[in-house]
Amino acid sequence: MAQIFPSLLALDFDGVLCNGLREYFQTSWRVYQQVWPEQPLGISLEKLERQFGQLRAVITVGWEMPLLLRAIVEGTPAQEILQDWPKVCDRLLATYHLTAADLGARVDGLRDRWIETDWQSWLALHNFYDGVIAAVQHWQAQGQALAIVTTKEQRFVTYLLEQAGLSFPSEAIYGKEQQQPKPVILQALQSTYGAPLWFVEDRLGALLQVAATSELAETKLFLATWGYTTAGDRAQAEAHPRIHLLSLEQFCQFPHWLSA
Repeated sequence: MAQIFPSLLALDFDGVLCNGLREYFQTSWRVYQQVWPEQPLGISLEKLERQFGQLRAVITVGWEMPLLLRAIVEGTPAQEILQDWPKVCDRLLATYHLTAADLGARVDGLRDRWIETDWQSWLALHNFYDGVIAAVQHWQAQGQALAIVTTKEQRFVTYLLEQAGLSFPSEAIYGKEQQQPKPVILQALQSTYGAPLWFVEDRLGALLQVAATSELAETKLFLATWGYTTAGDRAQAEAHPRIHLLSLEQFCQFPHWLSA
């Protein structure tokens, strides 16, 4: 039986290609200190970082990260954060008279200044998952069409890939600047490349949005289990008729995913 290849392989970045959890926490913590400079923590920094890592899966866009720290510091139950993060987020924005635009500018601005002044320490807080850079390079050499679809700023993605030795065309990186939901971006890519697309994502909510988009009915959906997922995410994905669980080992064995 002939192996099936996608018209385009679309990859999320954080939690699929790159593990930036240490950088997320450090950036979030620095912004947190700007917004709440006088507030006592009441929790050790080590415990705060550990809980942040356990709850990272709820984050959709980077500006939410300092709010996640605030929610943890205030003692918001983990289950409430996991189940009702948008409501928790909105409550915190209203309580502290904050906006997504302001927090986003703080997060991105801090990263820009950090890279400009001490890019080596910033870079050291990221690592690409084992085997993914070599795998992507191999797929490029084989002529497989690839795209990165992420809520991260494109310039940060490009910089990290370059430092890892991976040449990836900027026009194939669809970052936060697109200001479009991932299903909309995937529909545009499908118009260009045809069906079926394959989409790898570590955030279950993003996959469910794609699954609910009738125009993307032929898209194959994969949850990256090595990323920022929870046990609940994985169980829900496993029960979903369109979502396939994907291990890091399987990922590096593309295109043998559906038969693995």
